[in-house]
This record gives sequence, structure tokens and C-alpha cells, in this order.
Amino acid sequence: QVQLVVSGGGLVQAGGSLRLSCEASGSIFSINKMGWYRQAPGKQREVVALFTSGGNIKYADSVKGRFTISRDNAKNTVYLQMNSLKPEDTGVYYCYADLYGDNYDYWGQGTQVTVSS
Repeated sequence: QVQLVVSGGGLVQAGGSLRLSCEASGSIFSINKMGWYRQAPGKQREVVALFTSGGNIKYADSVKGRFTISRDNAKNTVYLQMNSLKPEDTGVYYCYADLYGDNYDYWGQGTQVTVSS
């Protein structure tokens, strides 16, 4: 199992920046994929940025060039730097991970990101 603790989020004006952090604990050496999803009001949860198998990175088209996912292996932490934020980026952001050989999806607590126009 892995536990994910999220920090960051909040209210920002359009054009502003925020950084989210997700610290993993537990079976961290078994982590396969790890990254960020978001869910806007009335919409399905969608991938924002993700370290995929093999260390590749996947970004949602809507955030390419504005958001950057990174990680600090020494701190077992993944970050999401969000720049040039838009009102449509508003939603609850979730940290996600899955493990090798485990079909379970692990989620951190959601954090609200609100971008005002």
C-alpha cells in the first residue's frame, strides 16, 4: 500500500501560479505511475499530469506549456507547478499512484484550486 498526502492549492487570480505537492509513504519502491488528476464541478475526473511507466510524462492537452510535473525522489514527493492559471483550471486536484503488481488505485485527499477571472 501507499499513502499520499497533498498540500497546496487555494484561490488565485487568472494568470497566477500555484504549486501542489504530494508526498508518498509506504510501498514507495513499488510505485508504477504517479501524478495528478482533477475534477471540475459536474465533470468527470481527468488526468492532468502523470509520470507513466518507464518515467515518461503525460500531460493533458489543456495544460501543456503551463503546468509542469516534477519529483524529488529523496523526499518521495511529486509536485505540480501550475502557471498561467485559467478559470477553467478550477477544480479539486487529486494525487494518484498505482503500484507494480497491484490493480488498486491510490488517491490522496483532494485539494481545491479556484481560479478567479
